[in-house]
Amino acid sequence: MATNFKSHLPIIDIKPLLVKCNGSDMMDDTGVAEAVRKLDQACRDVGFFYVQIGHGISESLMRKVKEMTHRFFKLPYEEKLKIKITPAVGYRGYQRIGVNYTSGKQDFHEAIDCYREFKQGKYGETGKVLEGLNQWPEYPQEYKGLMDEYIKLCTDLSRNILRGISLALGGSPYEFEGEMVGDPFWVMRIIGYPGVNQENVIGCGAHTDYGLLTLINQDDDKTALQILSNGVYESTLHRVINNSHRYRVCIAFFYETNFDAVVEPLDIFKEKYPGDKRSQVSRRVVYGEHLVNKVQTTFENLVEHS
Repeated sequence: MATNFKSHLPIIDIKPLLVKCNGSDMMDDTGVAEAVRKLDQACRDVGFFYVQIGHGISESLMRKVKEMTHRFFKLPYEEKLKIKITPAVGYRGYQRIGVNYTSGKQDFHEAIDCYREFKQGKYGETGKVLEGLNQWPEYPQEYKGLMDEYIKLCTDLSRNILRGISLALGGSPYEFEGEMVGDPFWVMRIIGYPGVNQENVIGCGAHTDYGLLTLINQDDDKTALQILSNGVYESTLHRVINNSHRYRVCIAFFYETNFDAVVEPLDIFKEKYPGDKRSQVSRRVVYGEHLVNKVQTTFENLVEHS
């Protein structure tokens, strides 16, 4: 199943997208055109790519995010449970090893789950399931402030990457904005994988991400993410096996559509690929309903006690 994560993925310099992000004539810039070409190829051939150059988030901040995450997961179990995830807090907070399931099987990881915070009642009955404030630990003390800054930067970066992808599909830079992604929701999973060095111990089972765009900030010196190459702009099957004796962390930021967006192929995609049935026929899905269903299915065994 696995593609070697480090040697087979394209590295894309997206700095031109950030510099020209507010211009309707972005594609007239040769740097933008090259970045868009590489994004198109990566989305078709692999579904994953490295954004190591020109992304605008400092290496020191990304490193500190990982360091702080390691510090949290090293805390005593009782301390981590102070921010335990429950339905009563909107499925936000810490989950111990074995709480998360993928395709009906337990995953060997622990995590903190966070969602974009929103006003009570904003998304009606559907949104009630996720209403609440993100839970942050008392220690490390500066963790919340650091992650708030990181989330803002990831949100801005994701918007600009999507503008490049929008151009790659043959549209304007803003095809994904407005009713689709004008008020984007986001999800963040801060994940810790114990070192086991056993192929049959699955940190996270094979799955495809069900949102729009995922940014991954992970330990550089531990190979664990395995991907399966696929077709045109489809979500790529991947899993995590920590083939190391050392603990591994991964901060996954999921940039999503509007919570109440009806998700279906964009008009520009229908026009560009008229012969592709996937671009013409679609079961329309409301993103928020889909997310809530996934969350409740994943944590259907979650109980309201320590």
